[in-house]
Amino acid sequence: MRVETLGDGEPEVVVVGGIHGDEPCGPAAVEALLEADLEVDRPAKLIVANEEAIDRGVRYVDEDLNRAFPGSPDADSHEGRLAHELLTEIRDAEVLSLHSTQSYAEPFAIAREVDGYVRSTCSYLSVEALVETAETHSAGRLLGQPQVIELECGLQRSVAAAENAERLSREFLVGRGVVAGEGGPPRRHPLPVFRLERQIPKPQADTYEVFVRNFERVAEGERYAAADGADLTADRPFYPVLMSPYGYENVLGYEGDLSRRLEADHPTAPTGEDAAPAERSR
Repeated sequence: MRVETLGDGEPEVVVVGGIHGDEPCGPAAVEALLEADLEVDRPAKLIVANEEAIDRGVRYVDEDLNRAFPGSPDADSHEGRLAHELLTEIRDAEVLSLHSTQSYAEPFAIAREVDGYVRSTCSYLSVEALVETAETHSAGRLLGQPQVIELECGLQRSVAAAENAERLSREFLVGRGVVAGEGGPPRRHPLPVFRLERQIPKPQADTYEVFVRNFERVAEGERYAAADGADLTADRPFYPVLMSPYGYENVLGYEGDLSRRLEADHPTAPTGEDAAPAERSR
């Protein structure tokens, strides 16, 4: 694990990249920030987490680091020990963790719950949506810890994801007072918040297709995917989240509910057709 410190003093702000070794956007953003020679007003840490997996070009060495928290110094796996070390580095800090996905090209945020830290941070991040996982879907993940936001910065291994990761990291550092600046473009108002409801099982098959777009409503009875050419249809309306043919081994993604919209200062409940800002933008 590589840990770099910006400024003097004990950092209370952290940017983490490289939780997964096959998602290079985070480490690229950390390198870009270090090369930028930033004028720092408040100390911060920049961390590249799973260097061994990065060097091998694999997602993980022994187990998925983002399912291994809190870990242990005596864990049998590389990631189990690394999870413990990483939590020691970020303890009591405000954390942004950078990721990429196979499911969606635009940046969006993920948090365990919409608390004050998440609400204020998302007010200056140029993201398309916020996903609330709740405790059920955050076990073993870094975002199960206090004051952690994960960002899906774009499509895995894409140039755009690396560019987005650097821009969003700068927005985060400006917003948390680490560096001076105007921040990025205003975030989407109102920001749609999608609550994860349940996993979408992945039937045993050789080939998969997905016919719907993440964050766009799927109607009851609508075809949303196929496994070996056999259609899968929705038994109730839902919003697809993190949905892709081959992004996960055992699930196609998640069913989500558009639970609210975050205004600049406070959340409001969605009503009727106006509750689908993700659809209106397409």
